[in-house]
Amino acid sequence: MALEKLTGHCFDNHSFSVSYILDEEAGRDGGGRPQVPRGASKMGTGSREQEFGQPGAMGGPQGPRQRQQELPLRILVPTQFVGAIIGKEGLTIKNITKQTQSKVDIHRKENAGATEKAITIHSSKEGCSQACRMILELMEKEANDTKIVEEVPLKILAHNSLVGRLIGKEGRNLKKIEQDTGTKITISALQDLTIYNQERTITVRGGVEECCNAEVEIMKKLREAHENDVASLNQQTNMMSGLNMSALGIFSSGLSVLPPTSGLRGSLSTPANYSPLLTAEQEVVYLFIPTPAVGALIGKKGQHIKELAHFAGASIKIAAPDSPDEPERMVIITGPPEAQFKAQGRIYGKLKEENFFTAKEEVKLEAHIKVPSTAAGRVIGKGGKTVNELQNLTSAEVIVPRDQTPDENDEVFVKIIGHFFASQTAQRKIREIVQQVRQQERKHQQMVPTSTQPSK
Repeated sequence: MALEKLTGHCFDNHSFSVSYILDEEAGRDGGGRPQVPRGASKMGTGSREQEFGQPGAMGGPQGPRQRQQELPLRILVPTQFVGAIIGKEGLTIKNITKQTQSKVDIHRKENAGATEKAITIHSSKEGCSQACRMILELMEKEANDTKIVEEVPLKILAHNSLVGRLIGKEGRNLKKIEQDTGTKITISALQDLTIYNQERTITVRGGVEECCNAEVEIMKKLREAHENDVASLNQQTNMMSGLNMSALGIFSSGLSVLPPTSGLRGSLSTPANYSPLLTAEQEVVYLFIPTPAVGALIGKKGQHIKELAHFAGASIKIAAPDSPDEPERMVIITGPPEAQFKAQGRIYGKLKEENFFTAKEEVKLEAHIKVPSTAAGRVIGKGGKTVNELQNLTSAEVIVPRDQTPDENDEVFVKIIGHFFASQTAQRKIREIVQQVRQQERKHQQMVPTSTQPSK
């Protein structure tokens, strides 16, 4: 019933395609309800079309649970070879999963009509490499038997945020792998990426043995980068109270950056504006970016900023410049906390990706948020104590300009300058202070007795 209900169900413009792996051990204790192994729910099959696996490889009764955290190996294979990889009644792929203790997801129905299909292999490093070798050998045999293609290269999919470290400074890492393994390696262009598909294709050409040796070295670099990003993320998210970090969707493989588009650089004469349907708990943040970055953020015909706004669930507007030579432009982001996190994170990543900051230079931007004038003093604290604590805690520079004239809503600006996580943490802490002030004001109003009529 669950398969019938979920298959074809649409959510956020994505359609579910669901399958399952029979747990042969379940129900043998008297025919009771089948028990799902601990950790199995984490391997949900939301976008997978066909799965084959051994429970011991992925944290079931026979295997260590921590392997769920390892970066899977994702490869692209020609569509015409998928049948041979699965085999009659699935026997070939079952043999691969059994021998390698792997869980193999074959995404057959994704990208209908595509000439290549993705395969995701979950296992230990050794298990992934062994499964990859068996699949390559199968494809080479099929190619020789059918003469469909002359060459079957190994194609590895990797999240764009990891690829730079695989390549290395001036391409040194990639060149070394090529020299050590006797292969030729190319990587798909940045322009092929979209906000919904942030994987790049690493194509390895050579014999099966050479390609397999290259896979080991490539995945070693990718896993190192992934582990570093996850460790960094865990450190930073400990400070980010009040946000559902796992639901934010920015970090599909460690720290993500927004893929580039072929947008024009330079300032624009008219403001860019995209406003999807807004929800409750709206916050407004004024983020300042270098003027030359505006075109890259907007993208060709505004496509990039529209995709970004849709992804984040926020309204994103780029204000017109006050003067033609303005060095920075104001980006107005409106949305709830998680939308702010997503939108700002993507903008920071985009600026880094487009080289508006050097490789060793952190992206630091200025953000303004409005707070009630009655809360400004609390943000500063007695003798500046609170604002100093904020700066020490978040590593961001927090400035509450003095002698501000409150606007029509009796609000004043607070300036925050820092890298992404510093800015986000400062924003959240300041909003907490504002919330506390508002709660205290409400309590005070409730406690004030209502005026009574004077007695005659």
